[in-house]
Amino acid sequence: MKYYETALLRSSAPKLTYASTQTLAIGSIVTVPLKTTLKDAIVLKEAQKPTFETEAFVSVSEHCYSTEQMEIAKFISEYYFSSFSEAISLFLSYRRSVCPHSDTNLQKEVSDIHIENVGVRAHRPTLSSIQQKAYNQLLKKDKALLFGVTGSGKTEIFISLMAKMLEEGKTSIFLMPEISLTPQMEKRLKVYFGDKVAMWHSKLTRKKKESILEGIEEGSIRIVAGARSALFVPLANLGLIIVDEEHDDSYKAMTRPRYHARDVAVLMGQKMGAKVVLASATPSMGSYHKYDVVKLDKPFVETKKIYTFVTGNALNHTILNTLHTHYKAGNQSLLFLPTRGNFKYLYCESCGKTHLCPYCSVGMALHRKFKHLKCHYCNFTEAIVDTCTQCGHQPLRSDRMGTVEAIEVIEEAIEGIQVEQFDKDSITTAKKLKDALRRFESGESQLLLGTQMLSKGHDYTNITLSVIMGLDYILGLADYRARERAMSLLFQIAGRSGRAKEAEVIVQTGDPEFFQTYLRDYELFIKDELAFLEMADYPPFVSLARILIAHKDEAKAGKITLDTVTKLKAFKDIEIVGSGKAPVERVANKFRFNILLRAKNRVPLLKALHSVDCREIEIDMDPVEFS
Repeated sequence: MKYYETALLRSSAPKLTYASTQTLAIGSIVTVPLKTTLKDAIVLKEAQKPTFETEAFVSVSEHCYSTEQMEIAKFISEYYFSSFSEAISLFLSYRRSVCPHSDTNLQKEVSDIHIENVGVRAHRPTLSSIQQKAYNQLLKKDKALLFGVTGSGKTEIFISLMAKMLEEGKTSIFLMPEISLTPQMEKRLKVYFGDKVAMWHSKLTRKKKESILEGIEEGSIRIVAGARSALFVPLANLGLIIVDEEHDDSYKAMTRPRYHARDVAVLMGQKMGAKVVLASATPSMGSYHKYDVVKLDKPFVETKKIYTFVTGNALNHTILNTLHTHYKAGNQSLLFLPTRGNFKYLYCESCGKTHLCPYCSVGMALHRKFKHLKCHYCNFTEAIVDTCTQCGHQPLRSDRMGTVEAIEVIEEAIEGIQVEQFDKDSITTAKKLKDALRRFESGESQLLLGTQMLSKGHDYTNITLSVIMGLDYILGLADYRARERAMSLLFQIAGRSGRAKEAEVIVQTGDPEFFQTYLRDYELFIKDELAFLEMADYPPFVSLARILIAHKDEAKAGKITLDTVTKLKAFKDIEIVGSGKAPVERVANKFRFNILLRAKNRVPLLKALHSVDCREIEIDMDPVEFS
C-alpha cells in the first residue's frame, strides 16, 4: 500500500492523505471520498504511512497536471495568497497520454509538421521594413515589449512570430484583454492559420471547450487565442506567448487567486522556455521600465488627425454637429463614455443625499432600459424610486449621462443614424458581440457608442471621428495611476479612428493643457510619469499590497484591521501607507476596511504578509483597484 498527500481541486481545504494500491505520478488527478461526497483532487507527493486510518482513492483520472503547471501554481499560490488548489485549478489538465511529465509519455511528435502542408508560409503577411526590423529584434529576445503606435501593424508581426513557431513545431498562446476583440482577431488569424487556431474565452459553451481541448490533444490546434483564461490551456511544446494590450487592467483577476496574467505569462515563458512578447500602443509604466523595448513609432498608413477640446460633461452642439457631419459624409464614428450602461445615481435636490444600496455604501445605478436600479457591487436590484429615503423629498434627480440616454439624444438629433450600444450591459453573449461588430463592419450601424470596451484594439478603416467624453472623471479618480489611465484611454480611442483617412478627435475635458502636451508622443508622457512615480515612491519603483477586511460586524472588522496593523508594525523594510475604512465602506452587507502596504523590496513585504495571512483577510499583491 502506498500513501499520497493530495489537495482538493477548487478548494481552500487543507491537504489530505489517501492510500493507493498502485503507484501514482505526481500531478495525477484522482477522485477521493470526503465524508459523504466524492471530490476531485491532485496528487502532490508520496507520503509516509500516517498514524491514523486512511481511506483509499476511488479512481484515477486519465488527466494530469505537468511539472511546469504545478511549479507555476505553487508560485501563484505563494505570491498571490491563495491555496495551491485554487491556483492549480486555473490550469486545464493534460490527457495522461500527452502529459509532458507522465511516465506513459506518448506525446505526439510535432516537429515534423511542415508549414507548407497548411499553407502558412505562402500566406505569411508581407512586412514593411520597419515591421521587419521589429520582428528581427523580437526573435533575438526571450522577452520584450513591442511599443507600437496604434495602426503600426503589430498584428502582422504577431502572425509572423506564430508562423515561425509553427515551422519549428511549437505552439503559441495569444492573449487579448477582452473577448470583444476576439471576433475580428479570429477572422485575421483564420486567414493565415485556418483550423490550427482556436479562440478561448469564458463565453464558450462546455461542448465547444471540450472540442477545442480535443483538438489540442490531437495536435491539430497549435495556436490558442483569447482572454485571460487562454493562458492556462494545456498546449504541449509551447514556444510563444503574446500579451496584446498588455497595459489593460482586465488582465488582473479580482477574485482569488488575484493573479496578473501579464506577469504570470512572463513567469510561464521562463519555466517553459517560451518567448514572451508584451505589446501596446500605451504600455504600462512597469513593462516599459522593466523590459527591453522594441519600437514601431509610425502608423502603417499615416493620416492627419485634428484634435478639438471641449468642456462640459454632456452631449453639446459641437459633438452632435460633428457626429452629424461625419454621418452625412458616409463615415463612421466612435463615442466613449467613462462608465457603463446608465451607471448614474439618483440624488435628492433637497438634502443632497444619493439613493444608496441597502447593503452597500454606494449609489444604486439607474438602468432606464430595464426600468430598475441596480447595485454594481452586490447586484441587488429594485424598482426605480422617486422619493428620498432620507428626507421624503420628491422627485429624485439624475444628471450624469449613461449610454442609453446618449443614444436617445443622438438619435433624436441625427435622423436616420443607427447607433450600436457597446458595453457590458448590452453585450452579454458571444452572439450579441459578433452581431454588433458585424453590423458596424458592414455599415448597417454608423456609430459605436460605449465604455472601456471601445478602447480595446478594434480596427475599422471607415472610422473618421472619435469622441471621448468624461476624461476628467478618470483623471480625478483616487488612484496613483489616474493620469496614466486617462492618457492611455485618450490615445487608445483616438487611435481607433484615422486608420485609412483623415480623422477628427473630440476630447471633452476641463484640463486640455495636460493632454495637449503629450498628444504626439506617448513615450514623453511615460518618461515624465516615471519620474513622478519614482519621486512619489509608487510602482514600478516599489511594490504595493492591499489587505482587505470584510465582516458583517463593523466593530469586528475594525478590530481585525487594528490587530493586523499591530502585527505588521513589527516588520522592518515595509511601510504601512494607510489603514481604515475602504472607500466603499460596505458591500453585500459587510463592512470593509483596507490596509495599504509599500516596500522597496518584495521579499520583506511577502514575508510580512505571510505572517498575517488568515481566513479573515484578503491579500491583493500588486493591486490595480483600491475601492
